[in-house]
Amino acid sequence: MVASVLAPGARVLDLAAAQGNYTLWLAERGYDVTWNDLRGDLEGYVRLKQERGTIRYAPGNAFDLRFEEPFDLVLIMEIIEHVAHPDEFLAQVARLTRPGGHVLLSTPNGAYFLSDRPRFSDTSDPARYEAMQFQPDASGHIFLLHEDELGPLATAAGLEVREVRLFTNALTNGHLGSGALHRVLPGAAIDAVERATRALPRRLVRRLHTAMAVLLQRPREGWRSPLEPNPE
Repeated sequence: MVASVLAPGARVLDLAAAQGNYTLWLAERGYDVTWNDLRGDLEGYVRLKQERGTIRYAPGNAFDLRFEEPFDLVLIMEIIEHVAHPDEFLAQVARLTRPGGHVLLSTPNGAYFLSDRPRFSDTSDPARYEAMQFQPDASGHIFLLHEDELGPLATAAGLEVREVRLFTNALTNGHLGSGALHRVLPGAAIDAVERATRALPRRLVRRLHTAMAVLLQRPREGWRSPLEPNPE
């Protein structure tokens, strides 16, 4: 999805990037990547793993980040479900993205039939979850977004949804006890199962797949989010 909108050499911000797997992967393919995470001590670990490519480091809280120039692409991979105010988070991400630039997020699919977290749009007081935000792993999930929530959230942040991909079904994920099969089945067979479920009607795709990747774009014309302070 990155390669579909961005050529090597472009500037990428990887927010809350932890051990930097995406940071390193993109840097090795020629992108100019800035790594960020709230846990500044992880910077040294990422530096140890770097073999080639351009990586800059900007540890700190994503809500507090400021840069001289916005980025061509901002990555938020498996992050938004750990935030008590995903609407405000997306607005901050939009501010870090240049006009015409893109945001790529991945997050668990809230419509998955085994999902056990609330919808953000059904929550009257997100502030009550602030004490538990920014926690790692699945135990730190607060809200799991549904596909029909993406449009309103993006619009409020000054972004537009360009593409939504749902992926990893209950069998390929191992949720139905199929993990042992992964060790004996060829990868092509597992991929075939994935392709088959993704070809089903959309309502079934939403129920069967555990995750989604969403490509967003900031419009080229200046559009100020209602969540952004008025400069006047």
